[in-house]
Formats: sequence, structure tokens, C-alpha cells
Amino acid sequence: MSLTIYGEQLSSRLLIGSALYPSPQVMKQAILASESQVVTLSLKRQNPNEQAGQQIWQYLQEIVSQTNGYLLPNTAGCKTAKEAVTLAKMSREIFQTNWIKLEVIGDDYNLQPDPIELLSAAEQLINDGFKVLPYCTDDLVLCQRLYDLGCQVIMPWASPIGTGKGLMNPYNLETIRLRLPEATLILDAGIGKPSDACLAMEMGYDGVLLNSAVALADNPVMMAKAFAQALKAGEQGYVAGVMEQRQTAHPSTPILDTPFWHQN
Repeated sequence: MSLTIYGEQLSSRLLIGSALYPSPQVMKQAILASESQVVTLSLKRQNPNEQAGQQIWQYLQEIVSQTNGYLLPNTAGCKTAKEAVTLAKMSREIFQTNWIKLEVIGDDYNLQPDPIELLSAAEQLINDGFKVLPYCTDDLVLCQRLYDLGCQVIMPWASPIGTGKGLMNPYNLETIRLRLPEATLILDAGIGKPSDACLAMEMGYDGVLLNSAVALADNPVMMAKAFAQALKAGEQGYVAGVMEQRQTAHPSTPILDTPFWHQN
């Protein structure tokens, strides 16, 4: 099944970042190996108009061309709604896209998003025609408010960004999925290993966005392939329907004359 983001259908449910790789060449190889069609980048950290960012920008253009994919600029590093809105407008002009991953950080220790500034920025950007993908905590009320504003895609964290701690609050994430059945939910930040991504998909999430888990792996290209496979397995498990957990044990070997569990 495909992933739909603001009307655009994607064959992959994995979104991947372009930072922290040991080299631009490894970045390109890993992103292609991930099969992702959406690549995030930060104008603050990878400005194509500056000499340092030109090589990375060239590789990103090649990746998007090969995958028929999309660039997803983000507002990483912004701490106020005003700053995020300004950077989003600059990104739209440079990268020629209305898509924006909205980040407004409220705390430097765990890089937790500021919910008040995030809501303010999201409202302003939506009114200006942006397709906003907000990065937020696993707070149900905040996710509901963002969705009510018009954010068709919501991206709650699994755990603080860059920690690799995985899904710290599965209950919160499951509740968001249950209460926002029509929203496109993409788990963003804190993923550490492929099994984390698989678990998110088994919960019914629509996709996963990650960066550090691939870029900081000993072998980023191999890890990217592992994540691609993990998302497919998790999605198939969700669609197939996971069996209900039981309090007591049940024999898997059928009793005499009942070879099939569902036989009348």
C-alpha cells in the first residue's frame, strides 16, 4: 500500500534525513538503499547557496531525480514561531516546495518542541499555503489541535531526537492513532533500530521519519536497507491483523479430531 502525503502518493513509507553522514557519497548511497522518496534537509545547516552546502545539494538533487521523490525542508534550530515562519518562507523560495517539516524547539536539553510556538507557527504557515508536517511530542491534545488547524500529517516523536531510545511511550502513541484515525501519522525522532520502526508500523502508523539511526550506524547503507525491510514487515503485520494477547496459555497443537482451529 502507498503512503499519501497531502495528495501525493509514495511507494515507500520511510522518510529519511540528510545530515550526520560520514560523507555526501555515503549519504546518497544510504538514502537510495532506504528506498525513501522523501528526504529532509535544513536550510540553516545545508544552504545550497553557500559553498559548503553545494556538494550536498547536488547529491540531493540527484537522489530526488532518481527516485521521483520530494524534498522536505525543515525548520530545525528555530525556537520561536516567528523564526520558523521566516525560515519556512525562505525554504519555499529556494527549494520550490510548499512542504515544510515544522520544528520549533522549546528546550535545549531534550530538544522538546514548544507546543505554544508550534501551534502558532503551524496556523500562520497553513494560512500562507504551506503543507505543514509538524514535529511534536506524543501529546494527544497537541496532536488534536494541530490536526484541527489543518495539518493533515502529524509527526509525534518516539523519544527525544537523536537518542535512539525507541518508543518510550507506546500507550501515548497508540492512543494518538486511535483518536486520530483520519490523520496521516508519521513517527519522527528517537528511532534507534529497525525493530522500533517495525513496531510503529504494527501500531498502525503510516510511516517513519529518521536520520541518526541510519547516518550514525557502522554501516549506514546496510542499516538503510534493514529499515526499508522493517517497515514493510511492520505494515504487513498490521494489515494481516496481529492476534490478541491472552492471559493464559493455549496449546498450539490441536486436540484429537480437530485439526483446524476454525472448523465447525
